Formats: sequence, structure tokens, C-alpha cells
Amino acid sequence: MTANIAQDPVHARKAAIAATIGCGLEFYDFMTFSYFAIQIGNCFFPSHDRYTSLMGSLATFGVGFLGRPVGAHVLGRLGDRIGRKPVMLLSMVLMGLAVTTMALTPSYATIGIAAPIIVVFARLVQGFALGGEVSSATVYLVEVAHPMRRATSASLQGVCQFASTSVGALVGLLLSSLLSPEQLTIWGWRVALLIGAAVVPYALVLRRMLPETAPSTASTKPLDKQDASARPSRGELRIALAGAGMITAGTMFTYVSNYTTTFGQNQLHLSSSAAMLAQLIGNVIAALAGVAGGMLSDRFGRRPLLILPHAALIIVILPLYSWLVAQPSIVSLTMVTGILAALRVLTGASIYAAISETIAPTRRVHWFALIYALPVTLFGGGTQLFITWLMHATGTAMSLAWYLVGSQVLGLCAALFVTESAPVRRRQPEFALA
Repeated sequence: MTANIAQDPVHARKAAIAATIGCGLEFYDFMTFSYFAIQIGNCFFPSHDRYTSLMGSLATFGVGFLGRPVGAHVLGRLGDRIGRKPVMLLSMVLMGLAVTTMALTPSYATIGIAAPIIVVFARLVQGFALGGEVSSATVYLVEVAHPMRRATSASLQGVCQFASTSVGALVGLLLSSLLSPEQLTIWGWRVALLIGAAVVPYALVLRRMLPETAPSTASTKPLDKQDASARPSRGELRIALAGAGMITAGTMFTYVSNYTTTFGQNQLHLSSSAAMLAQLIGNVIAALAGVAGGMLSDRFGRRPLLILPHAALIIVILPLYSWLVAQPSIVSLTMVTGILAALRVLTGASIYAAISETIAPTRRVHWFALIYALPVTLFGGGTQLFITWLMHATGTAMSLAWYLVGSQVLGLCAALFVTESAPVRRRQPEFALA
């Protein structure tokens, strides 16, 4: 099935779009929470101290990441056993139920301690769902693509994340412009979440029509003719460690980037509308750069697109943040966000493609899920909480920049250990993925 789909560009494109829409919706539902961290904190964690209220909200945001490794393990194994499609459907249903529950939960002032408990549980379910969604959708995008366009197809996963967060930022911008601060805290953020929940049925219909790509229904051989039931190869272990390092770096960067709206308001003292507009423009730039990164990776190989952007980020982060802190404005915030995000997402498609191309198909979803979910859980859920504390403790916003530099040094070191897997750089470019 996989080979037939890959040889038919029209069907492959339709399948990729359907998978991407669902993935983007789940990220919208998961990430919109961070855009309204201040308002949600006031609703469920009321306090006379604004810092304490914000920290309670960010801690709840981080709780969602605790469910991701569990979802990665459970849903990842299911993805290899029963297929990619059923897991993508199940994760979508779970995400829809969780976000609806969160949006309809009364405030702390109405039902007391039960309110934050319900919200925390809903975040755990969201994390569980997303833990299986990312791996199954990304592997699907790679498997459904033509061998010479795998990274381009995989780039849609990153694009869907930025597109969904862009939509979230746009919704936040509109709501913050139309509503008073009190209205935004009481019910405005709920509207943003319910918009995502309302689209879930449509995404489910699209995913039900997807063809399956799992090895149980495919007739092609495993990558490089290796026995998928054998022990993991040295190459698989190598890409697992390197992939985890690069995804750790990407996770730390991504959740700092998604902190832009809060950073713009709290540290730079810009309006919520200005901060959300900067987030929106930065995400659009990053989405375009993500596709460019995938196309370049298919043309020149995985390693150049993994090594060079990491090195560039290490060089430019401190100068750009120095300028931003010295001259805070919507222009400087937008430019810094866009430049850094564009450089960072150039690597995404290469990471996803390299992992998928190296790991055997009958354990591909499970391994990808764990390689992705564990770093995201350890370094994603606590990133916004940590950098909020870090800037509060040091008294300078530049501590955030140093945090980013450290993350990209880690990413560069991991990238150097990746073995080239792109068909264009191999002696047999027609090798089968599955």
C-alpha cells in the first residue's frame, strides 16, 4: 500500500493534507492554553500576586507533558500493531473530549478546588493524545511520500504546528482586541478552545478516508532489507540518541518561542495585542521556512540541514536578544521571533525523515513516539515555568537568550552524530522505506 500511494502524487498529496489537518488541530488545542496563560491563571489560580497566579497556570500547562510519554508508549505500540490510521483517529477523539472539558469547566470562584483539578486532568488527557499523535502522523507523512520527497512531506508536521499556533495567536489577537481584560479572563479564552473543539468532527471525517501504510498491509521490504523482528541495529540506536538530543534542543526552543506572548507582556511591557501579533507573524515565517527546509533536505541531504542551522542559531541568538531587550517594540519582537524561528525549523523535516528512514517499520511509530515524547516531556513541559523563574531570579531577560544558546549547542552536538539517510545522497536512491 505504501509504495502504491507514494507512486501516485495526487493520492499521496491528499493523504498528507488530511493527516496534516488533524495534527494541526491537535496542536492548536494543546498550545492555545499557553497563549492565555495569564487569563487562565486568573481564572483557576486566583492570587493577589500576579507572578504566583501565572506560575500556577504555567505549571498546569506543563502537566500536559506528563501524559505524553505514556501516550507515546501505549499509542505508539498500537500504531505498529494495528496501524497508523486507527491511532490517529483515537488521538483526535481524546483531544476533542479533553479540550471541550477544559473550556466548559467553571472557574475557581464558582466550584472551588474542583476547577483546577478538572483542568489538570484534562491537560493530562491532552498530553496522552498528543503523545501518540505526533509519531503516528509524522511516520505516516514519511511513509506516504515518494522516496525523493520524504523530508518535504515530513515538513508538513512542523508546518501544521506553526500554522495551528498561528491560528491560535490570530484568535488570541482578535479576542484581546475585541474584549476587555475582564471578559478575556472570564470567557474569552474559552471561546478560543471551543473553536478547536468544533473542528474535531470534520478532521475525523478526513482521517477516516486515509489509506493505511502500516507494514501489516504493505508488501514492501523493511528498510535496507533488515529483519524488523531482530534486535535494534547500531544505526537505530545511534539515530535514537542523536534524534533525542536534537528534539530536546528543538523542544526547548519551541516552548520559548511559544512563550513570546507572555514574554512580550511581562518582560517587554508590550500590549497583549502587540505580543500576539508578533507571535502570529513569527509563526507564519517559520511555517514557510519549514517547507523550504524539507525541500532543501531532499535536494542536498539530511546532515547539511541539521548542522548549519544549529550553528547559525548559536551565533545570532545573543546579538538579537540584546537588541530586543535594549529596544523593545512590536517591530523588534517580530523580527527576532521570525529570524530565530526560521533558522530553527529548517532542521525539523530532516530530523523526522532521518529517524523514520533509519528505524524498521514494525517498530517505527513506537520508537519515534518515545524519541519525541521523552525529550518533550522532560524539557518542554517545564521550559516556560523554568524561564519565568529564571528571569525572575536573575532580574534580566537576557537569561532567556543564554538558555536558548545552551539548547542549540546541544542540538549541534547531536546533529554531528547523524548518519546520512537521504536517498539523494545514497548509492541506491530507490531504497524502500518500508
